[in-house]
Amino acid sequence: MLSDHVLPSPSAGSLFASDALLPAGWARDVLIEWDAAGRLTAVTPGSQPASGTPHAAGPVLPGMPNLHSHAFQRAFGGLTEFRGAAQDSFWSWRTLMYRFASKISPGQLEAIATWLYVEMLEAGYTSVCEFHYLHHDADGRPYADDAELSLALLRAAGRAGIGLTLLPVLYQTSGFGGAAPGEGQRRFIRSTESMLRLLERLRPACEAQGARLGLAPHSLRAVPPDALREALAGLDAIDPSAPVHIHIAEQTAEVDACLAWSGQRPVAWLLDHAPVDARWCLVHATHMDADEYRRAAASGAVAGLCPTTEANLGDGIFDFDAWRAADGRWGLGSDSHACVNAAEELMMLEYGQRLATRRRNVGADAAHREVATALTLAAVQGGAQAAGRAVGGLAAGRQADFVVLDALHVALQGLAAPAMLSSHVFASHRTSALDAVVAAGQPRVAAARHPLHHEASAAFVAARSRLLAED
Repeated sequence: MLSDHVLPSPSAGSLFASDALLPAGWARDVLIEWDAAGRLTAVTPGSQPASGTPHAAGPVLPGMPNLHSHAFQRAFGGLTEFRGAAQDSFWSWRTLMYRFASKISPGQLEAIATWLYVEMLEAGYTSVCEFHYLHHDADGRPYADDAELSLALLRAAGRAGIGLTLLPVLYQTSGFGGAAPGEGQRRFIRSTESMLRLLERLRPACEAQGARLGLAPHSLRAVPPDALREALAGLDAIDPSAPVHIHIAEQTAEVDACLAWSGQRPVAWLLDHAPVDARWCLVHATHMDADEYRRAAASGAVAGLCPTTEANLGDGIFDFDAWRAADGRWGLGSDSHACVNAAEELMMLEYGQRLATRRRNVGADAAHREVATALTLAAVQGGAQAAGRAVGGLAAGRQADFVVLDALHVALQGLAAPAMLSSHVFASHRTSALDAVVAAGQPRVAAARHPLHHEASAAFVAARSRLLAED
């Protein structure tokens, strides 16, 4: 069991950075100031710091929002990498995932999530969208407090000090056309009415912690049309600006099944039957046709890309060129947590596009020639939109979430700031080039370590060992 970890009391602060990545690009001699609420009050380039102002140990980057997480899945990272079927796929992986999901207790979930959120902070994420579908006990019955597992995630985020968008998942069927759920899904299933009651129960708990509450209809195969419509109407009555996330078009088999059910591809069906707009995050959206790319981008929704998980599961490669040509917004998630590292997600995104297009430096754009700079700024903006929180970079009025690179790290030393970021993303050889991480104005990581690192990792290992012993 983790001890009660008391985070520092909120206080105003300031930091001087010789180089900082602002929403418009790199700036020199930047004074960053925030108030006791953890909100940036001023970000001023060309400044002369007052005596006693702390100096950053390297370039300062905006904190990266992680727009898609299934926390419990971190417990079996690396444990599904063996041939278990004649031809393994996402669907055979899902069977193994269900086995783990069937056993996790609330205490184990909290230990796993706390360590995961510590890992995220140490890897440059300062907030996370938790797509949470593990609701009930091992037999599929509600806990005495129906919100028990959701509250475990809130406590984990609070202990680690990471910003949270909590997205309880509506899950009702196992396939298009209302197929009955399977045994492995019994902990996930909720009626629409039950989900809306859960949201009402969680709203004050989220507000007390500064967390954002939204809704995640799991997928079109798991939420029938009437339930989707009723859930969205109920969410609007609670909070009409709440984020809405949905898995969609991740697998070609899903696209084929949707066509057989409705005569339409999944994204096209969703756009025709739901009020998709800037509140929405279309997680994966890997397999779209040209019209779907155009229409989905025009809706203002964010594409939630999870490059390392999509590679791990053999999902396919998102058509980044088509999405950006339509001015689509996008952000990054670590999803199943095969990898927990914001820089590696950026690298995998870029390398996937290079393999698909046989070109280099695909992620650069008209404003920024450096791939790492262009991708970082776009991912921060899209991730903030998906999170429904004011975490979209270093600007007054936004949350004081930022990362300091270690200018003395061997991969960065002696380089200009844009090249330091490029080396952090493409050349740090899985070693952390981060020096410090601040979330909501509070130091969460110093000298590349979170204060809970050893305690939280030990609790995670113990929880995983218990789960494996029960297998």
